[in-house]
Amino acid sequence: MSDLTATVNVTKNGFHVDGYEKISYDFTFLDGVFNPENPQLAECYKRWGRVLAVTDLNVYNVYGEQIEKYFEHHSIDLKVHKTKIGEKAKTIPTFLSIVDSMTEFGIYRKEPVLVVGGGLVTDVAGFACAAYRRNTNFIRVPTTVIGLIDASVSIKVAVNYGNYKNRLGAYHAPMHTFLDFTFLRTLPTAQIRNGFAELIKISTCSHLDTFNLLDKYCEQLIETGFGRTDGAPTEVREAADKINREGIHEMLKLETPNLHEIGLDRVIAYGHTWSPMHELVPETPLRHGHAISIDMAYSATLANNRKLISDEEHRRILNLFSRAGLSMDHHQFDEDILDKGTAAILKTRDGKLRAAVPSPIGSCTFINDIELSELNDALRRHKELMKEYPRNGEGLEAYVDASDTGYTNNNKQEVQALEKAADEAGSLNGNGHIHGGKVDSGESNGTNGIREKMANGAAKGLTNGMNGFTNGARA
Repeated sequence: MSDLTATVNVTKNGFHVDGYEKISYDFTFLDGVFNPENPQLAECYKRWGRVLAVTDLNVYNVYGEQIEKYFEHHSIDLKVHKTKIGEKAKTIPTFLSIVDSMTEFGIYRKEPVLVVGGGLVTDVAGFACAAYRRNTNFIRVPTTVIGLIDASVSIKVAVNYGNYKNRLGAYHAPMHTFLDFTFLRTLPTAQIRNGFAELIKISTCSHLDTFNLLDKYCEQLIETGFGRTDGAPTEVREAADKINREGIHEMLKLETPNLHEIGLDRVIAYGHTWSPMHELVPETPLRHGHAISIDMAYSATLANNRKLISDEEHRRILNLFSRAGLSMDHHQFDEDILDKGTAAILKTRDGKLRAAVPSPIGSCTFINDIELSELNDALRRHKELMKEYPRNGEGLEAYVDASDTGYTNNNKQEVQALEKAADEAGSLNGNGHIHGGKVDSGESNGTNGIREKMANGAAKGLTNGMNGFTNGARA
């Protein structure tokens, strides 16, 4: 929620406006958010007597009956938009399908949409809420480690466009976020591992105590769903709760002074310098956690080359990634991708690299003054180091699977047509020095047919997920 305070002053040639927007939103730790005995979520919808929920189909298949009974118990009418949103379907068509459901539901200006799912779902549905009437409220219930630890903290919402991560988006805060870690009981191990990377990210550059706990309990945390599975040791559960709470708190402390990213030197951008380009390069995309782990591991090698971290710290970071089964390298992470990724991030970061690296573990510095030759030298050394690790540094279950891609529930042709509407990133200037020079690029608005089809709402139907609007009945 936000409030705007503004003043208007007369100037010699016109007017000057100063506006200050207050942004406030809440986080509540609540195990069993859909337990009928916990009325906190239902109370958010008592005024309306109804709720439109946007959720991932996988989540709905596991928790749909529980969600329906919860709102029935509290006498709130429930309607559900079900979709599958993977990186390849985190697109404009998926975004528009949610918008269609909001229109059919007849959402009121301040009525909050309920968004239940992982970070991809909250990103796309949050963007739909940001765009719908320019500002529609929403409430988040994240269900994955990434959703709980990372996506829930930020107010950034977005879709991918072309081969670029999160190219179209907004800053739009939810009214409330409910953090229920019992969802991790049913989360696949691959997704636990995927989210583990986000905790390595924040702890390596900002919170040594959390890094130490991750290092101590790594395998047990992943095997037990952060201590939430049956029979998990109490010690692991307590360590997990401390890691999660302190990780979220640290993220909030770093993010909240810079919610709209006015400042571009961002500690939590560790692992996000080259990964936005590389993540979508493989034909089957990498899971986000694996993509940023490659970036983080390479960045650690770069930091070690510059003596920002010791050899011991460098190995400690690499060993933690390896023990977690996270990727530290990929055969397509090469000099060409490094070149293109650098060119792309220079635009995002206003002409500077601003590569966050540990210096030492638990603190952060930013690298700007660097030649392409140094980046390539670090990459060659990094790949040599990876030969000492299992699978040459490639991770376990590193790629999105069929349920992640969303292709089973989103029209593939439309997704691909819109993805082709943006050119790939250009390369660095020929002198090999990184300075954000001009990069050739083209523009495309996609085919009129696709645009008209989406505008006319023709791409509908639960089977392809373009408009998965239901009355809560199982598909």
